[in-house]
Amino acid sequence: MKNLLEILNNSFNLNDENINIINFILNNISIKEKDFLIIENLIKYKLDFNSVCAYLIVENKLKNIEIKDEDIISLTQNLYNVHSDNFSFNKQEESEVLRKQFIAMCNDIRVIIIHLCIVLYEAQNCNLPLSDKQKDFLLTVRNIYAPLSERLGLNKIKSELEDLCLKFLNPDIFRELEQNVLLKKEENENQIELTKNKLENIISELKLNNVTIMARQKHFSSIYKKITSKAVPLAKIYDLIAMRVIVNTIEDCYAVLGKIHGIYKPMEGRFKDYIANPKPNGYQSLHTTIITENDRPMEIQIRTYEMHKTSEFGVDVAHWIYKEKRKTTDLDKKLAWLREIMDNSSNLNSEEFISTLKTNLYSGRIFVQTPKGKVLEFPEGACVIDFAYAIHSDIGNFCVGGKINNKMVPISTKLSNNDIVEIITSQTSKGPSRDWLNIVKTSESRDKINAFFKKQLKDENIKNGKQIMEIAIKNKALSPATLLDEEYLQPVLYKYAFNSSDELFAAVGYGSITSTQVLNKLMQEYDKKQSILRPAKVLTSLVVKKNKDGVLVDGDSGMMIRFAGCCAPILGENIIGYISRGRGVTIHKCDCNNVQYLEQERLIKAEWADKSVTYKIATINIVAMQTDDFIAKLTFAFANLHYSIVAFETRNIADKINCSVKIKINNDNNTNKLVKIIKEFDNVLEVDVK
Repeated sequence: MKNLLEILNNSFNLNDENINIINFILNNISIKEKDFLIIENLIKYKLDFNSVCAYLIVENKLKNIEIKDEDIISLTQNLYNVHSDNFSFNKQEESEVLRKQFIAMCNDIRVIIIHLCIVLYEAQNCNLPLSDKQKDFLLTVRNIYAPLSERLGLNKIKSELEDLCLKFLNPDIFRELEQNVLLKKEENENQIELTKNKLENIISELKLNNVTIMARQKHFSSIYKKITSKAVPLAKIYDLIAMRVIVNTIEDCYAVLGKIHGIYKPMEGRFKDYIANPKPNGYQSLHTTIITENDRPMEIQIRTYEMHKTSEFGVDVAHWIYKEKRKTTDLDKKLAWLREIMDNSSNLNSEEFISTLKTNLYSGRIFVQTPKGKVLEFPEGACVIDFAYAIHSDIGNFCVGGKINNKMVPISTKLSNNDIVEIITSQTSKGPSRDWLNIVKTSESRDKINAFFKKQLKDENIKNGKQIMEIAIKNKALSPATLLDEEYLQPVLYKYAFNSSDELFAAVGYGSITSTQVLNKLMQEYDKKQSILRPAKVLTSLVVKKNKDGVLVDGDSGMMIRFAGCCAPILGENIIGYISRGRGVTIHKCDCNNVQYLEQERLIKAEWADKSVTYKIATINIVAMQTDDFIAKLTFAFANLHYSIVAFETRNIADKINCSVKIKINNDNNTNKLVKIIKEFDNVLEVDVK
C-alpha cells in the first residue's frame, strides 16, 4: 500500500482529499501485482488520479462505496458497463459488449484506455498451448482492440498487442521471424552506427539543438504484414530496422529531410508526409526510405517532440472529463468517426455492427480533394458515391456522376490518393439505388442511403411492420390487441432503443429487427404479469346450446366452432372457448400454453356435448426407421384391433420417423397387446404409452 501511495503521489501530487479517497479504497481491497502493472500503464498513458480510483473500484468489485466525487462515480459506472472477467463471447454477445464499450467510450475516453490496459495485461499473460477461451480472446484483440489502439494513436499498445497475437496465434511464424532477425543483428547494428553518424553530421550542419536520434527494431507483426501483403519471403525483406529523428519544430523536420535526401538516394514511392496529411488518429511524422551503404533499404522517421508524444502515448485525455463544459477540441475531431458509427448503429444487427466497426478500424486511409482544395479522408476502396455523401446527404442522394482529375467517371469508380473529385448532381434524380449499398465503403454513406429509404418509405414500413407483427401473433393463436398493448410494448422499446411504437413497427417493416425478436420479448413481459390463468368469464345471460361439432358453448347456436391448431383438442379432453373476431369460437385445451396470452374477458366456457364418455385417450409414441410400408402396417394394426384413432401425427428426422397416435381406450390393459404387436415390427426402435 505504501509503495502504491508513493507512486500515485509522485505522479499526481495528491492533495488531502485524494489521499482520503485512495486510503478508503485501499482499506477495502487487497492490492495484487496485476493492479500495480496496470496502474503503471494508466499513468504512462496520461490518465488521471480518478481513472486509477475507478479501475481499483471496478477491478476489485467494490459495491456501494461511499465516494462523493461525481467524476469518479460517473467514470466508475461507465467502466462497470464494459468491464468483464470473461473475454470470450459468441458473436451476439461480442457485438453487445463492444457496443457498450464504444458507447461508454463516447461518454468518456478514459474508459476505453483503461480497458485497453487491462486487455494488454491479459494478452501478456497468455500461455501456450492456448485454451479455447484464450484463442477467442486473442482473435478479438487482433480484430478489434489492436486496430482500435492504432486509431486512438496508442501505437505502443497497438504494436505490443499485434506482436502478442502473432506470438500466440502463429507461434511457428513468430519463432522463425525471431531467429532470422537475430541472424542479422550484427550487420544491422553496424549499419545503424554508420547511419547515425551521418545523421549527427546533418544536425550539426543545420545547427539544431536538442535533437534525439534513435534506432528501433521493427515489430515482428509489422514484418509479417509485409511478408503476407506483398507475398515476399523474409529473406528479401531488408528494412528490418528504422531510425527516428526527433526535433523541435516542423521547419526542422523538413530541413533534416532535405539534407538526408541530399546524402542518400530515397526509394521511389516510399516518401509519406503525415505532417501535412495526418493519419486519422492524429499521427504526424515524415517517413522516407533510403538506400544505405550496404545497398539495403532503411526507413527514417522525422518528427517533433510533440508529435512523438502523441504517437507513443495517444490522445491527451487531460480535458476529456465533462463534455458539456468544454469546447470542441482536436480530440473531438479525431473521434468523430466513432461517434458517427454509434449514432447510426441502433438499427444494425450484430453482424452488421461488427462489420461496420471492422471496416472503420481496419481500412487503410486515402486523402482526396474537392476542386476548391479541401482535403477529405476515406478508407481504401471508397468510391465517388462515398465522396458525394461526405460533402452532404443531398449531394449523395442526387448524385448522377462524377469527375476525377477532370475526367468523367461512373459513380462506382474507386478513389485514389490525391485525386481531385467533383460530383455531378441532378434534381430530376429519383435518389439512390439499393445497389449502392453494395458499392459504398463508408458506414456514413451506407447510413445515409438507408436513412433515405427509411424516410421515403416510413409510413409504408410502419403499416407493413404492424401487419407483420399481427400475423406473427395470430400464428401463435394469440391476441394482437393484448400483446401490442402499451404496457407490454414499453419494455420492448427500451430494450431495442426505440422512442415510439411507430419506430418499432417501421424497423420490423424495414427488416432491421425481426418479428420473432419482438414477439419473444412481448411474451416474456406478458408472462411476468399473467403467470396465473384468470378464471374463465361465464356469460350467464346466454343459453347453452349444442352445435354440430359436439361442443357446448355459452353462445349463439349458430356460432361457428373451430379447433385451435396449437393444441388440437380431442373428445374427452378439458376444453375452453375463445371468441375470435369474425371467426366464431376457437376451442383450446384448458392446459394449452397459449391460453394465457389470450384476452381473458373473451374466454368462454366450453365442454363436450357427449357427457356419457366412458373411455379415455391414450397417446402412443413410436420411433422407427423409415420404410415405405411402415405407416400402412401401423394403421392396419390399429384397425385390426378395433382401436379408434382420434389423432395421428408424424415427423421425419434424418432416416427416422416419429409417430404420435391418439386412440380411445376403455382401460390401461387394452394397450398391452397393441404395444406388443408394434414392437415386433422390424424397423421399430421405441414404443411409449402415455
